[in-house]
Amino acid sequence: MLCESNMPVVYPTLLLCVYGFFSNLRPSEPFLTAYLMGPDKNLTETQVVNEIYPIWTYSYLVLLFPIFLATDYLCYKPVLVLQATSLVVTYVMLLKVQGLLAMQLLEFFFGLATASEVAYYSYIYSVVEPAHYQRVTGYCRSITLFGSAAGSLTGQLLLSVAKVQLLHLVIITLASASVAFVAPWLLPMPKRSLFFHSPGVAKERPQSNSTALLEKTEDSESKVPLKTQDASLISRSAEAGSHRSGLVDVLRMLFSDFLQCYRCRPLLAWSVWWALATCGYFQVINYAQALWENVRPSHDYEIYNGYVETLSTLLGALAALLVGYLPVCWSLWGELALCILSLLMAVCVFVMDTLRNIWLCYSSYVLFRATYMLLITVATYQIAASLNMQRYALVFGVNTFMALLLQSLLTVVVVDSAGLGLDVFTQFFIYGGYFAAISLVFLLAGLCKMASRRRSKQEVLASSPEETESDSPPVSAASSC
Repeated sequence: MLCESNMPVVYPTLLLCVYGFFSNLRPSEPFLTAYLMGPDKNLTETQVVNEIYPIWTYSYLVLLFPIFLATDYLCYKPVLVLQATSLVVTYVMLLKVQGLLAMQLLEFFFGLATASEVAYYSYIYSVVEPAHYQRVTGYCRSITLFGSAAGSLTGQLLLSVAKVQLLHLVIITLASASVAFVAPWLLPMPKRSLFFHSPGVAKERPQSNSTALLEKTEDSESKVPLKTQDASLISRSAEAGSHRSGLVDVLRMLFSDFLQCYRCRPLLAWSVWWALATCGYFQVINYAQALWENVRPSHDYEIYNGYVETLSTLLGALAALLVGYLPVCWSLWGELALCILSLLMAVCVFVMDTLRNIWLCYSSYVLFRATYMLLITVATYQIAASLNMQRYALVFGVNTFMALLLQSLLTVVVVDSAGLGLDVFTQFFIYGGYFAAISLVFLLAGLCKMASRRRSKQEVLASSPEETESDSPPVSAASSC
């Protein structure tokens, strides 16, 4: 627990946790497709899947980078208020308005709220000291997962036990969003930010014990150029401290850091998987309800989407926690692990698509989400281990942007009525093939990496005894973990 002398830390952390819990407490979320296709909105499956849901993807993509810059320039709090407002508007529209165009506008506001999540996860770093980063990050991230799971479970219990209508779940979700709307207004206004209002010299991001252990097993090429504060970065940071950086200066700095970060091959490999897998993950979870609705129509049978979302969220959180205890040298076996687990995700999607049994669909979905949460946590650790706080935000933002760009292209071609407008079963067959292709890419990458390591070791053994004695420790260190 945080001691009394750290009350300035407790107050914003508590408010952020309240906001994170209630903004993610959405009992109607697991039943959104059934609600839109039911008597309350009376939309067709084609309208929901091919014309409404794609708007969220496009909105998220278009708004992500402007919101990222606005969040830093406005010092987080105004964007948190914007997110809270967007959520309230979203659920007011879901409750009150009718028609295709109105639902598309609703998806735009939800995309705005989703893009604004960057303010929630970065605000706390501007008001607390680095010594508290790890603890407050854990609080804020875990409370959002708990809120999401609680919302899904509440919705299912109300639907199955209390026999409430889906409309009532939307009302409860709106009430929760309204409670969340109050919290950002009470937060203190930060006086600094990462880029536009940064201090004189950029501070190193403190590492947790798990991150420090990961750093020890990293290849040397992934640490040296990224973790150190080079002279150009210090001079730029000092200039930012003396006066507010202009937009052009910030963009130039971001582009320079972007080029330097992605020259690191291990970081690039994890980032490629991040972008590819997150694209497919978003598509699967966005359209899973439509698939379930075809397998087990809600107007004919009782559905259990809420239980499934609750279980998958909790298992995903558990998988993320287990990452730190897995005896795997990710720097050595990472590509092959990504290959095997991406193939498992592909199998889960194929099972959902081809067998068309609702219980197998539910089980495969839970396993799919848990696997993704485990791997994305590993990717987060592996990328963050060699980055300072400034580049941490940049790389994660770029990876998310690339995932959304790929998702938008996939949506235009496969889902959108302007493209092929395929039915949901054909879509999931394509998503299964997509994850199988990711698995193949990282199988080839893993084999190439192992062959490269073997050649390097043979070259060391073939060299002179003096060179062998001086060069062998790095090789044995790399292979012993």
